[in-house]
Amino acid sequence: MGLRKKSQFVELLEFVIVIVSGMLLLCMVQGDVHHYEFVLTKENFTRLCVTKGLLVINGTLPGPVIRVHKGDTVYVNVHNQGPYSFTIHWHGVKQPRNSWSDGPEYITQCPIQPGANFTYEVIFSKEEGTLWWHAHSDWTRNSVHGAIVVLPARGTTYPFPEPDEDEVLVLGSWYDSPDVNGQVAQDLITGQDVPISNSYLINGQPGDFVVCSAGSAYRRVVDHGKTYLLRIVSAVMNVELFFAIAGHNLTVVGMDGNYLKPFTTPYIMISPGQTMDVLLVANQSLGRYYMATRQYDSVKEEEQDFDKQNVTAILEYRGNYTPPANPIFPSTLPSFMDFMAADRFLARLRSLASPDHPVDVPLNVTTRMFLVASMNQILCADHSCKGIHGNKLSASINNISFRNPTTDVLLAYYRNISGFYTSDFPDQPGWYYNFTADEFPFNVTVADPGTKVKMLNYNETVEVIFQGTNVLQTSESHPMHLHGYSFYVVGSGYGNFDPENDPKGYNLVDPPELTTVSVHKEGWATIRFVASNPGVWYWHCHFDRHLSWGMSTVFIVKNGDTPETSLLEPPANMPSCQQVTFPNWIQEFEDPNGEENKSKTFD
Repeated sequence: MGLRKKSQFVELLEFVIVIVSGMLLLCMVQGDVHHYEFVLTKENFTRLCVTKGLLVINGTLPGPVIRVHKGDTVYVNVHNQGPYSFTIHWHGVKQPRNSWSDGPEYITQCPIQPGANFTYEVIFSKEEGTLWWHAHSDWTRNSVHGAIVVLPARGTTYPFPEPDEDEVLVLGSWYDSPDVNGQVAQDLITGQDVPISNSYLINGQPGDFVVCSAGSAYRRVVDHGKTYLLRIVSAVMNVELFFAIAGHNLTVVGMDGNYLKPFTTPYIMISPGQTMDVLLVANQSLGRYYMATRQYDSVKEEEQDFDKQNVTAILEYRGNYTPPANPIFPSTLPSFMDFMAADRFLARLRSLASPDHPVDVPLNVTTRMFLVASMNQILCADHSCKGIHGNKLSASINNISFRNPTTDVLLAYYRNISGFYTSDFPDQPGWYYNFTADEFPFNVTVADPGTKVKMLNYNETVEVIFQGTNVLQTSESHPMHLHGYSFYVVGSGYGNFDPENDPKGYNLVDPPELTTVSVHKEGWATIRFVASNPGVWYWHCHFDRHLSWGMSTVFIVKNGDTPETSLLEPPANMPSCQQVTFPNWIQEFEDPNGEENKSKTFD
């Protein structure tokens, strides 16, 4: 009997161990749950001698940092106490099966009205590194943005020696205009160019070289000999930036929530929407060193109307020493139009491709798309608009200039409501021509406004070739961002894509896995991904001026055959779509074509 009881006890103990282990494993798989409260208000900020009201979250610029571990879930209750409706997008978070909380206005939800609130469910899965969140309504993300830090899953660590500390650096834009959204709305109606920034910012400050800003630069105090993981977010609106730190090299180890093969560089080049994880070793003489950023300008050389500010923060060593009168400025920061410096940096991006962080590049492509990203015009009666040739400035993909519907695409798709979009977005352009020429047929300069989407079957293997153009002699880079996915950048180059020879140079071994790819000025880039995340997902250029003009489209990925491969049910409290009321200052500007402007709404 004693032996039998002992045997039963051992069996019971083993059963309990199995159950507890299973519960622990389940917790590790599901991750932790976090809760945040975001409150949008309008607060006064002074930069460049200008005091103005800015929409911000929880009173700060940039907004609060969200910190999680890989696989966690975050609930963010967003309260709109500002004067405008808005939404928030969780940039780089795949949100598996959960388009409902992805955020882009009139794509996956209608905006949160003033006085209302909405709770986003942000589901982290494979992401690891630095991501970010930002408003996805009009140009509100100019001041409504912040970083997301995704630490390795509990029980794991970095694929490089663990840094002593990390530091978030958010690069932003400053506009002197008292109402950027209002100015952009006016410009969209009249067809003229939208405003350029007056300065850039590092963690909300422009630094010592900008008017009325001396002594206000953001400072980071470091200890000699320590290693710091810089988490760099580009929240700027319309340009790519160079960034460098005087006297220090940078080791790039990650980008867009994925790890890279580490490489050391004296500078980085970063596009709007992108994030980078960079190791900094504090190994120089005790002193103060500028962290500096300036614009990488990819438009034509004779165009000099751009933001030329040199924006700085300060890296300051802790210790007893007499610092120089001024910090050292980085001599390695490339000049504004140094496209070779940008190319050298981008050419070094490779996925880590290790056993713990493998790559899975799709090889058997089932859907191929050739997408032409172009500037265009929309014709105005009697050439009465203020854009190029008296017409409206526009932008397009495959000559379709996207227009937002009045009810979000996701709800229309889910409820099978017709009339808000069509599913005939073209896989190819309507015409093939010399995309990088100096002169073009008139028909390719005129965009066709519409709300067209691309339907994809679940688990299709997709290859997209982005081709830039010089239509209207307005070529520049295009940082193309896909919601709900990351993708492999298997190739890129300049000129017209050559379907016979360019694929021979594709990197199918360790291409970088990104969520935003910079398509070269007058060049091309090829990406691949598997459409394994059902839902409605936005594709767009992350230059907000191009997004405002229509350089975007929508992918709708159909459900798979099981509940686990199907779109989740909508939450009960989705914001409802309401009739738009335009302020008086918009009503004063008559649309020369007499058309309703559906590309943006203002409350």
